[in-house]
Amino acid sequence: MKKVIVSRILILLAVSLTLVGCGRSSGGSNTSRGTGWEINAKEGGFQYNTQFKEQETSPGLVFVEGGTFTMGRVQDDVMHDWNNTPNQQHLQSFYMDETEVTNLMYMEYLDWIKRVYPPEDENFRRIYDGVVPDTLVWRNRLGYNEVMTENYLRHPGYAEYPVVGVSWIQAVEYANWRTDRVNEMYLQQEGYLKQDSQYEATADANFNTDTYINSPTQTFGGNEEIIKPGKSRNIQVDAEGNETGVYASRQTGVISPKYRLPTETEWEYAALGLSEIRSYNVYRGRKKYPWDGQYTRSGKRKVRGDQLANFKQGKGDYGGIAGWSDDGADITAQVKSYEPNDHGLYDMAGNVAEWVADVYRPIVDDEFNDFNYYRGNVYTKNAISEDGTVTIVTTSGIVYDTLPNGRVIARDLPGEIAQVPVNENETYLRTNFDRSDNRNFRDGDRQSSRGYSQSFDDEVEGNENTAAVTRKMYNSPDHRVQYDSTGTLVREWDKSNRRTSLINDEVRVYKGGSWKDREYWLDPAQRRYFPQSMATDYIGFRCAMSRVGSKSKSKNKTKN
Repeated sequence: MKKVIVSRILILLAVSLTLVGCGRSSGGSNTSRGTGWEINAKEGGFQYNTQFKEQETSPGLVFVEGGTFTMGRVQDDVMHDWNNTPNQQHLQSFYMDETEVTNLMYMEYLDWIKRVYPPEDENFRRIYDGVVPDTLVWRNRLGYNEVMTENYLRHPGYAEYPVVGVSWIQAVEYANWRTDRVNEMYLQQEGYLKQDSQYEATADANFNTDTYINSPTQTFGGNEEIIKPGKSRNIQVDAEGNETGVYASRQTGVISPKYRLPTETEWEYAALGLSEIRSYNVYRGRKKYPWDGQYTRSGKRKVRGDQLANFKQGKGDYGGIAGWSDDGADITAQVKSYEPNDHGLYDMAGNVAEWVADVYRPIVDDEFNDFNYYRGNVYTKNAISEDGTVTIVTTSGIVYDTLPNGRVIARDLPGEIAQVPVNENETYLRTNFDRSDNRNFRDGDRQSSRGYSQSFDDEVEGNENTAAVTRKMYNSPDHRVQYDSTGTLVREWDKSNRRTSLINDEVRVYKGGSWKDREYWLDPAQRRYFPQSMATDYIGFRCAMSRVGSKSKSKNKTKN
C-alpha cells in the first residue's frame, strides 16, 4: 500500500515539474506572449514594468471602490427644486482626500509659488496675487469678523481648518500643482531625479508632470545634473551604445495620475458611504446623510445627543448651547473633529461645502451617459512649435486672463506645455465627440433650446459660439471686464432687467452643507452652484484621483 502511495506521489511530482517546465518555456513574466521576444533585455528593445502590482495610494488620499448607486434626491424634495432627480449611475474606483484641503496644505502651495515666482518681481506679481485666497469673504456689513479676515488663513491656530475664500479656478490650479509635487517626489525616490531637487526650482527651471512625460529634456530647464542623475540609477546601454531607462515614462508605473477635483457623481457616491447598508448585491434602504440613520445627533450611548456634523442649528444658533449640545464650532471646525463615514472620509456633511468639477445644469442628463457621468469636458492638446516639439511656456510668454470679477490669473505657468483646443484632426468622423468645448452639450445648444425652430441642418452645431448658444437658453448676465490703453481696469455692469437666469458655462456645482447652512443642505444629493471665479467663506474643496488597473484593492476579495 505504501509503495502505491509513494509511486502516485512521484507521478504527481513528475507531472508538476513537466507543467512548470512548460510554463517556463513559454517565456515567463519578462517574455512577450505576442512575439516571444524578451522584455526589458539589457541589450535594449521593449522596456516595460512587468512587476507592477497596483497603484500606490498618493499622499492624503483614501481608496473608494466604485460601483452602482442611485444618484439624486431619494428623500422628499420639500423645496421642489427638481434639479437632481434620481438616476442610476456607475462609477469606476477612485481616490479622494481624507479631509478637506486645509489652510496648512494651501499655505505650502503659496510658499512654493512665492519662492519660485517671487511677487516682488513685477513679471510674477500677478501669479502670486492670482492664487492667494480672498480673505475678505469673512466681512459682513452688520457683523464683526475681522479676526477671521486677518488670521484665518495664516495663523497656526487655524492650520488644520479647511481653507476657504478659494474659487473653483484656484482649486483646480492647486490640484495641478499638487500633482507635480507628488510626482516630483516619486521620481526622486526612484532615482529619476536628483534628490532634493525641489529646492533648486526657479521660474525658468522647475518640474511639470506633462512636460516630463512629453519632453523630459526640457524639465528643469534641461539641467542634466537634476534630470539625469546617473549615480543614483543603473542606466543601461544597448548594443549601439545608447542609454536606455534614463527617463521615466508611463510604462514604468512611477508617474501617478493627476490630482483633480472630484466629479459631482464621485463626490455624492463617496459622501453617502453606501457600503454600510449593503447586503449581498443590494442596498438595504436609503441614506439621507453620510452616516447611517435619519438624524443629525448620535444615538450611541456614550455620546448620545452629540451632533454628527458642523452646521447651523437655527436662526442665531451656529453651534448650540455652550457645554451641552454644542457642535464644537461656530464657524468652521478643525478637520477630523467628527467621525468619518464608511469610506473613511471626514466632513462630507457640514464644516464647508465643497467645489466639484461639474458645470451646473438644472437637470442631470442620464439619457446619454450613466457611466462616470460628468459635464464640463473641454478637450485640448499640446501646442506644437515649428520645429515639431511641444511648446513650453517661458517666463516671457506667460499669458494672463482677466476674470469677470476683475481678478487676474496666469493661464499657464512657466515650465508647463501650452494647450490649444482640439480641432478636426482629432474630431473628424468621430462618433464619441465632435468639438473641443462640450460644457453645454445637449443643454444650451440649438437643438435643446426652447427658442429653436429651425431644422437640424440649418446651422452646423460645431461652428456655433458656445457662450452665445448657452446664453440664448439661460439668458444670464453678461458683465464685461477689460483693461483700457492706459492699463486701467474698466468694469461694465450688465444692467439689463430682462435677464432670467444666473446659469452659464462658468458656474460650477458645489456639494454638501457648511457651517453656515441648515440641516436641509447636509444631504449629499443636494446641489447648488456658484460662479467659478468667485469665492465665499463657506466653500472649500478636496481633491480626487482616478484609479488605474483593478477595480478592487483586494484581488481575492470575497464577494458576499
